[in-house]
Amino acid sequence: MEQPTELRRQMIESMQLHGLAPSTQDTYVKCVRNLAQYYRRSPDELGEPEIRRFFLHLLHERKLAEGSFRTYRFAVRFLFEITLGREIPLLRNIHPPRRKKLPVILAPEEVGDIIGCVRSLKARACLWTIYSCGLRRSEAVALSVDDIDSKRMVIRVRKGKGGKDRYVPLAPRTLAALREYWVACRPKGLLFASPSGQPMDPRQLARTFKAALRQSGVRKEATLHTLRHSYATHLLESNVDLRTIQEILGHTSPRTTALYTHVTDKNVARMREALDALLAKL
Repeated sequence: MEQPTELRRQMIESMQLHGLAPSTQDTYVKCVRNLAQYYRRSPDELGEPEIRRFFLHLLHERKLAEGSFRTYRFAVRFLFEITLGREIPLLRNIHPPRRKKLPVILAPEEVGDIIGCVRSLKARACLWTIYSCGLRRSEAVALSVDDIDSKRMVIRVRKGKGGKDRYVPLAPRTLAALREYWVACRPKGLLFASPSGQPMDPRQLARTFKAALRQSGVRKEATLHTLRHSYATHLLESNVDLRTIQEILGHTSPRTTALYTHVTDKNVARMREALDALLAKL
């Protein structure tokens, strides 16, 4: 096992003191480790010219998506400004090209086809919970048995993005699926624990989803996060208002939730009907 360097220890302690989520800490450490591997030197030996070249490498050679590029900037900036106490003006001024990309949305029947191809009862129950509650995968694998409130029919999501807790509605069919899983597996503590008692590996869950997607025959470039996008879109199509969806998803900005108004079948159908009526007049 790789031994952590003194610099890594310092950065992890700084992140802990700043209240960063464990998943964020892991991501930032990985980003900084990649910076060190790129130069085969400790990051504290690098200056602004080296950092500039590294981000150009991420942009032009690795062609990182906007979100991944931004994560690298946050991680490297945290290392230099917070852990090392060094100002790197470049890190405040670089921004990735903005790409407007609409999310892939699965039809409800496609969601059912994909989850139905998952053989593991635990993984199937977890994927069902992610879709039917609009959870992030990190939120789902962190659920405990006590977070399921069958009397109030809600699930408590602890320390979601930004460290915020929230409640999400628990559908009767989801409760039935979780009860079937509980009877078969009798989880204690964590709802979806690995055999070692640790949280289920989100990366393994993502691989399980990809395998089920291929087996299902659904021809869309979907990922595990697509279940959350689909959940939000399906709620909007069922006339749930945007503000409520924003609260359920744990979005800070309503603009993030408003993205789903562009991809609902109802909106597309209305526009198609209006266009058809317009063309009939020609």
